[in-house]
Formats: sequence, structure tokens, C-alpha cells
Amino acid sequence: MEALASRLSNLDSHVEGAIRVVMFYDTLMRRRVDLPALARASAGLAECVAGIRLHSTGKVVRMSPGGTEAAAPRPFSSRAPVTLDDEEIGEVWLERAGAWPLDEVLLDRLAIAVAAVVERYGPARTTMADPALVELVVSAGSDEAGRARALRLLGFTPDQPLHVAAVSSDLALDRVAAAVCGRHLVKAAPVGAEGVLLATGLGGFPPGVRAGVGADAHPARAWTEARTALRFTTGRTPVVRHRDLGALALLAEVPAEVLLANADVVAVAGLSTEDLATLDAYCATGSLRKAADLLHLHHSSVSRRLEQIGGVLDVTDTARLKLALAAFRLGRD
Repeated sequence: MEALASRLSNLDSHVEGAIRVVMFYDTLMRRRVDLPALARASAGLAECVAGIRLHSTGKVVRMSPGGTEAAAPRPFSSRAPVTLDDEEIGEVWLERAGAWPLDEVLLDRLAIAVAAVVERYGPARTTMADPALVELVVSAGSDEAGRARALRLLGFTPDQPLHVAAVSSDLALDRVAAAVCGRHLVKAAPVGAEGVLLATGLGGFPPGVRAGVGADAHPARAWTEARTALRFTTGRTPVVRHRDLGALALLAEVPAEVLLANADVVAVAGLSTEDLATLDAYCATGSLRKAADLLHLHHSSVSRRLEQIGGVLDVTDTARLKLALAAFRLGRD
């Protein structure tokens, strides 16, 4: 009985503490505080450094229990995601040795408060959108009135530029969108096997992401171009803009069986993985020594491989080699 009474006493103490934490954050939200004030109050309550980070801007707020900006960061003792409209838009954490019983409750309420502040003061827009609306924008079969309405519902206005990208990545699509578009308006959604980015501006894509970018001003045609450009991406060239393809884009119109039946493409298909990498590096650089540097090999090794490849392909004609490599990748896609 004494052991049970002790456990019940601890439970009551925990519940009382949790209620106090909830009331604490309810009071903060009624005062309409900003992110630094939230971090400052949380650090004081937790008696350790509290941190907030937003994925879209990379902004980090870290406050010490004394109410000042925290010094050098320490490892997280506990962390919680910040979600808005079912999308993770950031994270909150505490930095202390070990963890306290109410840390989980505190971080849960802090995350809710951060989401409310972001929604109220911005950047309020989340990157993920209704796939049906995005598909309506990029579909060739959509009528123009429906397309315009979908764009309005997504937050785009007729006077804004619209960039369309097709993305393939193991990284979550919302993270890709936030990294690429920064402060630009962006909406993302999966459509078929690819991810779609609609944005008023595009920056650099994160490592590990393959992307094709359309050039046409019309969203449906730009989406077709973006998907075509995505097919031309490689590990060495992970981002391809359709406008840079030029006449190479015409290869995407050729049936795969026709591409793979071409003599040069058949020769490329018969190469080993090492020889393919050598050929790719040589075509990318146009120089034996630069290709060797790219492959981290001695130039004599690259020369020997190119001699072997020369038995089935004309390695002096780099334009023809590039065409054969591109046709091989497209036909195999």
C-alpha cells in the first residue's frame, strides 16, 4: 500500500506540473509573444537553454535561463518537431544534462506555441499543397479558367513569375522546397512518380536531389519540360534546366526501343561500370587529365580505359559520345 500511495503521489505531482506548464503557455499565447520571447520564457521555465529553429528560413533562436542569447550550443537533451498543416516546419529543443520529467510536456506546448506564432506573423505559408490543385495547374488537360482558379487558391497571382520544377529525391519534398525557394512563395506536391515545385523563384537545390526545371511561361508546358529535363539528370549533373538542353531535348521524343537499337548506344550499353564512369567524366571535362582528376585516378589509367573504349566507340568525337550517353540513359529510363 505504501508503494502504491507513493506512485499515486508522484502521478498527482506530475499531473499538477503538466497543468501548470499548459497554463504557462496559454498565458504566453494570450500575450501574443514572438519567437525570442517564447524561447526566453521556455528557458526560464526549464532552467536550461531552449532553442527554436524554422526550416524555411534556417532561423535559430537560442535563449539561456538568464534571458540572454545562449552561447556555444550543447547537445540536445530532448527535441520536438513543430508542425503546421501536417507539415514539419521546424523544431524546438532543450539543452541540459539528462532530461527532466516535464520536458516532454514543455516541448510539446512550446512546439504548439511556435506553430501559432508562425501562422499569425509569418512566414505563415506552408510549402506543401493539395496535390489535386497542383495537378490541375500543371495538367495539359486542364481548362484555363480552372488552372487560374487553382493558382489563386495556392496563393499565386497573375503578375508573379511562376517556375516549375520536377524533383526526385529521398529528402522530404517540403525540405527540398524550403531549401530551394527561401523566402519565395512555393507550393509542392507529389504528382505521379515525381515531386512538383511551383515557385515564384528558385535557388540552388540541396545535395542528393535531382531536379529538372521548365522554361516555358505556361505551367503545363513548363511541367512537361521539367519532367524531360529530369530524365537528363545524372549523379554528376543532378540539376538540368530545359533551356540548357537545346536540341538534346529532342532525344526525349524518340521511343526507347529506337534509342537502344542505335549502334553507338548498343556499344555504350556493353561498357563496364568503370568504363561508363570514365566516359562520363571525359565527356564532362573534354580533357583526359581533368577526367583523371574528377575520377581521382592517374591520367595513364584513364588513358588506358579510353583506349579500350576506343575499340567500340570513336572517343575523339566527344559530341557523338555525349549523344550516345544521353540516348543510353533515356532509353534505359
